[in-house]
Amino acid sequence: MLGQARLLTLTGVGGVGKTRLALRAAELLRDTYQDGVEVVELATLETGDLLEPAVATALGLRGGRPDLMTVLLDYLSGRRMLLVLDNCEHLSAVCAPFVDRLLRAAPRVQVLATSRQTLQVYGEQVLRVAPLPIPTPGATLREIARQDSVRLFLERAAGAVPGFTLHPGNMAAVARLVQRLEGIPLAIELAAVRLRTLPLEQLTRELDERLDVLAAGDPAALPRHQTLRATIDWSFCLCSPGERRLWARLGMFPGGADLETAEAVCAGEGIDRLDVLDHLAGLVDKSVLIRDGLRYRMPESLRTYGCEQVPPSELRQLRRRYVDHYRKLVEEERVDQMVPEQLERFLRLQRELPNIRVALETCMSEPGLAPVGVGAATAMWCFWLLAGSLTEGRYWLERGLEQVPEDHPVRAAGLWADSMLAIRQGDLVAGMPRLHAAIALARAAGDQRLLAYTLRTKGVAAFLARDAPRGFALVREALALHHAIDDLDGIMFGLYVGATYGSNEDPRQSAAYGEELLGLCERQHALVFRAYAHLALGVAWWNLGDSRRAEALVTTATEVTGGINDRWCLTQCLEVLAWIAGAREQHDRAAELLGAAHAMWQAVGASPEWMSHHAAWHERCTRQARHALGGPTFTAAFREGARLGSERAVAYALGGPRGQPGRDRRVLPG
Repeated sequence: MLGQARLLTLTGVGGVGKTRLALRAAELLRDTYQDGVEVVELATLETGDLLEPAVATALGLRGGRPDLMTVLLDYLSGRRMLLVLDNCEHLSAVCAPFVDRLLRAAPRVQVLATSRQTLQVYGEQVLRVAPLPIPTPGATLREIARQDSVRLFLERAAGAVPGFTLHPGNMAAVARLVQRLEGIPLAIELAAVRLRTLPLEQLTRELDERLDVLAAGDPAALPRHQTLRATIDWSFCLCSPGERRLWARLGMFPGGADLETAEAVCAGEGIDRLDVLDHLAGLVDKSVLIRDGLRYRMPESLRTYGCEQVPPSELRQLRRRYVDHYRKLVEEERVDQMVPEQLERFLRLQRELPNIRVALETCMSEPGLAPVGVGAATAMWCFWLLAGSLTEGRYWLERGLEQVPEDHPVRAAGLWADSMLAIRQGDLVAGMPRLHAAIALARAAGDQRLLAYTLRTKGVAAFLARDAPRGFALVREALALHHAIDDLDGIMFGLYVGATYGSNEDPRQSAAYGEELLGLCERQHALVFRAYAHLALGVAWWNLGDSRRAEALVTTATEVTGGINDRWCLTQCLEVLAWIAGAREQHDRAAELLGAAHAMWQAVGASPEWMSHHAAWHERCTRQARHALGGPTFTAAFREGARLGSERAVAYALGGPRGQPGRDRRVLPG
């Protein structure tokens, strides 16, 4: 069907296996798509406003411009790939127009969606995912054993009761059980694990009784969604009171939870903190939870059911504990601090982002909590930048700022964070008024640290407006304030802006800032920021005419950022290495590196043409390579580089053969 359709939607009842089928198809077909397959999990999104940022993140795109949909369409328009959108039903109102627009703009992109209902987009093909086949009445042992529903039950039953097999003595009960469950895989799995505590005959009898109660008064067979619901109800009732409470409370966590989080949020009102681990183990044994390393996650149908089971009397306190936990987490795991564990902090925020979104949505929806949400979103400002999620950061900040009173203490920092993200996106119209408001509030409150941050951001805006003297003056003013209050983190950011944005106009001043920045990062063992220091210093030395020193610094930055997949820094590294190759008259290499950088500039939603410290050198390198190679040869090399992908581009930039992929890498989307 994918061979004949631009959009294929897998529909069916919950628990029937739509997601498993889609992921398996994506795995099998990955090599048939020139630009690969990307999976976007939508079940963790609480609002359709985050659909575009979620897709951009999955594709590795940086929200570099405010019109994120345009970035997506530009990126996908020339690609041949499969995009899997999993669990669309709760976002169908936004998924449908999104998919329709995407398919019109990207003629070689296909979409595989899973949803309990169709998207109703023109050209949509629908595959209704049927439950597993079940035995017919009167089937023989051999015929029963062939049915996939029975095979699944036997596999799960053997896991619950080692040695469990199908034989003439139990074949009728097994056939009866999978028939009553109508072949729904999740229902079969939930029933099979009960064999640990119930004999097969009793298990079948109890299930019959529960389904018969629901079917009473309706001579027709139960609709399949009621069959699954009845099975989940039955599994829920067979849990201990503590397990039931924990199941319900864990429904709040779309991204799963570790033990520490479950204890912090879910304990209380009937759950002793010391019992949480035992309850988690019990839910894993009952196939309600899936253990994934140190985290516990729940199939979406069971998570949705759990959310419905929280008593209204407990819900308010549960939400407050949830919000308080994630407020503390984003403060404790800030990535804007010069600490050795900076990378680990980023990775934890990345893992917890689906849950953080629930906390932020709760803050924006419940009276009185908007300031908490603004504070949390502001604390994540550096995460939004490194993750390339500028649009999402602005979304949460602006929703909260609309509700926060003019005189609230969090307002000034929130306005600064929102303005900074807007200015980095080139949205000066929205960003500058908010920045000026933040400056006024910081001055009125005597907040020297925040004032320094606002002045630094104003310096970035001046550099982008090609007013380097004004930019340097504002950076110096910001640095003086940071030094006065001994703010190392602020000093680092000020040095980076001075070292980077003004390198064309005053490379010696930029080099001085870069040297100071590198020394600070090394003393603080700040891995991520050190790579940016190497890049900034490399660009400064390039402008000073020392290409060998520039190459050594930028190569070091490439090794680090390639290893953690920080695309924003890596893109600039490839660009600078292209200039260096061109200066050495290695024009074929320069053309390929320009192509590799071009693909990544597209991915991060930016362009060297509108970055003051890149534009002139980019144009000169491109012009020289095209002249030396000739138009057709340059274009062929450029396209070859654009097809490398980030890992092969890094390997090539570091001196390896063009087609050689890099080593396994830790991933830090940037």
